[in-house]
Amino acid sequence: MVVSKSTYEECRRQRLEENKKRMEELNLHKLAKSLKPSPSSKSSPAKPKGPRRMSPYSVPVRRSSRVASMPPANYKEAPLKPLLRPRRGYQRRDLLNRVYASDVVRQYAIDRAEELMSGLDSGHPSFIKPMLQSHVTGGFWLGLPVQFCKTHLPQHDEMIALVDEDGNESLTKYLADKTGLSGGWRGFAIDHELVDGDALVFHLIKPTKFQVYIIRAHESEDNEENTPTKEEKEEDLDATLLNRSSKRTRTR
Repeated sequence: MVVSKSTYEECRRQRLEENKKRMEELNLHKLAKSLKPSPSSKSSPAKPKGPRRMSPYSVPVRRSSRVASMPPANYKEAPLKPLLRPRRGYQRRDLLNRVYASDVVRQYAIDRAEELMSGLDSGHPSFIKPMLQSHVTGGFWLGLPVQFCKTHLPQHDEMIALVDEDGNESLTKYLADKTGLSGGWRGFAIDHELVDGDALVFHLIKPTKFQVYIIRAHESEDNEENTPTKEEKEEDLDATLLNRSSKRTRTR
């Protein structure tokens, strides 16, 4: 069914009037006017910028004439420098310049140590300890014979004294679980200039005190041309032991 144009216009006009009445009932016209900006209202002008104030920290501080010539104080915390403990010089600490003893030189020192130990008092136990690089450089750790430690030394950590041939005493830390000397052994090795190949005789004169005899490995090189006979060695050893026993008697 075709609707005529006049009928369509009539319906449209009626809808517009109905919508207009509804808008008046809801006061939508007044509400829309209130939301529109009024023509008289103007944006506030920008405030004029005044001179920029300077920070009080940028102004140089006035100083008294008495301290004007002095440099300004610095209140920043300076880092503390670590305290450096002086260390004893030791030429053999350079691991690249290690000197290794030959088998001949090492055996010579061990043979002389065995001769010396055979003349010691058998009432006090003793043993021979050939020196290796780990004993006299780097870690400075001296492991002792396990069976000797279990039989004659304390079963707990203890300070053990090492007495050299001149009567000088050095304290070392004995670790019972590891059966060796730790703290203090480094100082003893450096002070007595021990090197690889030296042989030491440890003579336990007290439960926590060793008399230490040092056999130098390099002495064999000095004596290669004039090697003493067996009888001369025994005479020299007897004289050495006699002198050492007399020294200990005087020191006591």
